[in-house]
Amino acid sequence: MTGRARARSRGRARGQETAAPGASKVREPAPVAPPPTESELVGRGRQKVAPRPFPAEAELQISAGFQQVKLGERGGRRRDFHDAGINTRQAMEHVKESKSGTSGSAIQLRANYFRILSRPQWVLYQYHVDFKPQMEARRLRSALLFQHEETLGSAWSFDGAVLFLPHRLHGKETVLHSETRHGEKVQITVTLTNELPPTSPACLQFYNIIFRRILRILNMQQIGRNYYNPKDPLNIPQHKLTIWPGYTTTILQYESAIMLCTDVSHKVLRSETVLDFMASLRPKVGEHRFPEICTKELVGLIVLTKYNNKTYRVDDIAWDHTPKNTFTRGDKDISFRDYYKTQYSLDISDLNQPLLISHVKKVGPVGGPPPGPAMLIPELCYLTGLTDKMRADYNIMKDLSSHTRLSPEQREGRLTRFVTNIQKDSDAQAELDKWGLNFDKQLLSLTGRVLPPERIFQGPKSYEYDPWAADWAKEMRGVPVISSPQLNSWLIFYTHRNANEAQSLLQTLSKVCGPLGIRIQRAVMIQYEDHQESLLRALQQNVGKQTQMVVVVLPSNRKDKYDTVKKFLCVECPTPSQCVVSRTLSRPQALMTVATKIALQMACKMGGELWSVEVPLKQLMIVGIDCYHDTLAGKRSIGALVASLNQTMSRWFSMCVLQHRGQEIMDGLKKALSAALKEYLKFNNCLPSRIIVYRDGVGDGQLHSVVNYEVSQIMDSIKSMGQDYMPKLSVVVVKKRIISRFFALNHGKVTNPPPGTVVDTDVTRPEWYDFYIVSQAVRSGSLSPTHYNVVYDTSGLKPDHMQRLTYKLCHMYYNWQGIIRVPAPCQYAHKLAFLVGQSIHREPNIQLNNLLFYL
Repeated sequence: MTGRARARSRGRARGQETAAPGASKVREPAPVAPPPTESELVGRGRQKVAPRPFPAEAELQISAGFQQVKLGERGGRRRDFHDAGINTRQAMEHVKESKSGTSGSAIQLRANYFRILSRPQWVLYQYHVDFKPQMEARRLRSALLFQHEETLGSAWSFDGAVLFLPHRLHGKETVLHSETRHGEKVQITVTLTNELPPTSPACLQFYNIIFRRILRILNMQQIGRNYYNPKDPLNIPQHKLTIWPGYTTTILQYESAIMLCTDVSHKVLRSETVLDFMASLRPKVGEHRFPEICTKELVGLIVLTKYNNKTYRVDDIAWDHTPKNTFTRGDKDISFRDYYKTQYSLDISDLNQPLLISHVKKVGPVGGPPPGPAMLIPELCYLTGLTDKMRADYNIMKDLSSHTRLSPEQREGRLTRFVTNIQKDSDAQAELDKWGLNFDKQLLSLTGRVLPPERIFQGPKSYEYDPWAADWAKEMRGVPVISSPQLNSWLIFYTHRNANEAQSLLQTLSKVCGPLGIRIQRAVMIQYEDHQESLLRALQQNVGKQTQMVVVVLPSNRKDKYDTVKKFLCVECPTPSQCVVSRTLSRPQALMTVATKIALQMACKMGGELWSVEVPLKQLMIVGIDCYHDTLAGKRSIGALVASLNQTMSRWFSMCVLQHRGQEIMDGLKKALSAALKEYLKFNNCLPSRIIVYRDGVGDGQLHSVVNYEVSQIMDSIKSMGQDYMPKLSVVVVKKRIISRFFALNHGKVTNPPPGTVVDTDVTRPEWYDFYIVSQAVRSGSLSPTHYNVVYDTSGLKPDHMQRLTYKLCHMYYNWQGIIRVPAPCQYAHKLAFLVGQSIHREPNIQLNNLLFYL
């Protein structure tokens, strides 16, 4: 089937999901139909009274109905979580035949993939299903359709909008009649839209639908994209937490076969509802401040509605709405209270509670108004995840990790049992047999390669590190760094209570700096009162143009004081700064280690170079790009670009751009890349002949945007340096949030693979030039590899060289004396974007562009 035919078939199925009560129906209008008039919009569910933050005509919906993105709906606008249909490898001649490297030693691995052993040999028929009147609940739709098993047969798959059958119905359009439990008559129209061969991309998505049905047969509940088992909870009563164990799964075409990739997942739930939280907060803060503080505490949290097992992000609170408010459902007005009673048999006890607002990410009809926000009942919403306070609690995190941090052996055992349980379950196996599908019982075995460890060059010496530990903190002790500016004028700010810690830090810094080759004069000590205004005043009065470094000892890890320091010293008075919490300095036995790390950070924040690895490519510029979404500043996007300036990748240019909501992030980064090229020219008296861009922060479904939009923007930046300037360019997408896992066998025991393990066969995608690298080491649990996808490449670098260079860059992050999970420029860009998004909310002063001030 051609891409155009696929698009047409998807287009026919667009918007067949029933909108939630109160929401506008997501439907593609007929091409010739004029835009709907105001009178035609009657019945789309306008609230009689809109909450204050929204216009009076804003449409509202509540949290019910079929709201997941399913196969066949929304056509080209459907978000593809697997970035299917993007073939970048075909444009690269040097990897058409092979994208595998050769260096390193072979290692036998297992991966969390299961081969599909048999595939159906039939054509799959795709039907669109329409209900009249519309039915909101997906389960109700399925039940109504299930009444016609004689007509449809026993093998069918229905996702709420699209029906798949292994055989063709007699007519192109089949009309069926059903009846609900309440006696309401429903007409169901089943229309043929497509015929799919078993190797088509749509069939792969269908396999995923079938597998989700298997998970439901095993009584697992879908939350978000994953499935969890609520009947096997792990309770932590002392912290009022419950963990639902579950799995994340996907079936895709990989290099060697169509396979199921699955990993263990955990959902942390709290046993209190949002209403419980509100009730406990109200007496603590008082009636007057309650709305403001409650909004601040709840906005941004994810809640779970157990009546439909869906999660929502709280975006606002409608204080002037209660369950007694009404919305239009069909042709009738119904209150939220009555709706939940009839739809879910749920009684709402508190009729005066305000409603929560969630901006559900749904695409509106073309030419029509977008769907309104979902309205949630606090009493029916359970808090999920952990607060910052919980994350800072050592005991909570320790108890949680004992359940969720699985060793490689435990993880492999659980995954194997998962597939075995499917094959042992008679109903699940019968469902698979019905469609001619079967899975391997064993995890996939494959061969990877372990790259040789890198040699670290530091000052006058070079050394190797323990390849299994993947760090060189011991080896670098007493060895001078490559270079460090002499620190003559610097300040230490402290409170009266932390005077001893500040003095201890100063004395220990003078001890550790000598062996590291960092020349340091005695600091000026300045005391400030323990409140934000006093700290800011002390900074304003004492920091001047001659100040090289500011160290602030903070009495606690409260964010407001830290933000004050960073805002002033990164924007108004550009000076490198180092904050340290007094508690970190209070343990004498750890003070030497802490002071060494602080000394190294201070050195590279002033422009020092700590260590390097051998990079054989000449005139090379490495660029790292990452993004952060600033929720406080109107959900602005912050893009950070970090570019290397020298041969040893030890000097970096950094720039941050703030974009308004909805703006393409690369528009601003285009300017930043041009600035980086000019800085490289100034530093080296020539432009780079080769540029490699590592693009981090690309979410699922965003690869299309990078390939079709961002690459051209990068090329435009390069052209701005002159028409004759044509460097070799590579663009690599870096992804950390993946479910692939690799396990090594060490003397018969399942372990994590060693750092430097590369996988570029079997589990990579045939249409991409991609590979996995395990670069870091972990002390406990299972480590995750990083996925690299080269989406554009005119450099002609061999896959081996691209992999080796990527691994080398994982050694160059100066905030950790070891190998990290991503190339250093990506981590630098992440740190910069995070600092601006969390603390500064403005672009840093350009005087800091050549310093790693954000470490």
